[in-house]
Amino acid sequence: MRATQKAAKGGGLPPVHLWNPPFCGDIDMEIRRDGTWFYEGTPIGRPAMVRLFSTILKKEDGQHFLVTPVEKVGIRVEDAPFVAQDFEVESEGKGAAQVVTFTTNVGDTVAAGPDHQIRVERDASGEPSPYVHVRAGLEALIDRKSFYRLVDIGEAQDVSGEPWFGVWSGGTFFKIIPVRDLCA
Repeated sequence: MRATQKAAKGGGLPPVHLWNPPFCGDIDMEIRRDGTWFYEGTPIGRPAMVRLFSTILKKEDGQHFLVTPVEKVGIRVEDAPFVAQDFEVESEGKGAAQVVTFTTNVGDTVAAGPDHQIRVERDASGEPSPYVHVRAGLEALIDRKSFYRLVDIGEAQDVSGEPWFGVWSGGTFFKIIPVRDLCA
C-alpha cells in the first residue's frame, strides 16, 4: 500500500492495469452521481482518503473494483466514478487549435482529445449527460456549470454531411447535439 499512498500524494498513479489479484467479494462502498464516496452508508469526509481510493479504482466488464496487488473488491458506482468540476481552455481562438483540460473532484487533470474523448448521452426526455474519459475506461461526468461553459465555446461543424454543434479539443471535434435539434 505504500507505493499506492506515495503515488496518490505525488500525483502519479499505481499500475492497477498490471494487477490481477483474486476477487475477495463486494464491500459496502458507493460512488454517487455527484462524486461523493460512501462507505457503509456514510460519506467519506477525508479528501485524501477519497483520492487514495480513486487511484486504485479499476473497471472490468462494466463493474468497478478497488484493487491492490493482493486483493480486488467490488464497489457500486451510480453513474461515473468522477466528476469534472472545472476546465481551462488553451488557444488563441476557437477551433481545432484549442485544448480543453478538465479537473476532476479527485484532482485528476485530463486534456480532451483523441485519447480522452468527450461524449454526451441523452435520456428519454432529451436531458444531456456529458462525460470525459479520464483513464482506463473510467469517466468523469461533466458538471452542469462546466457543460454550460463548454457550450459557450462550441461551434457548428459539418460531420459526414450533417451539421453538428460541438466543441474542439486537441484537434478533435466532439459532437454535442445535431444542429437540427437546436431549434426543436
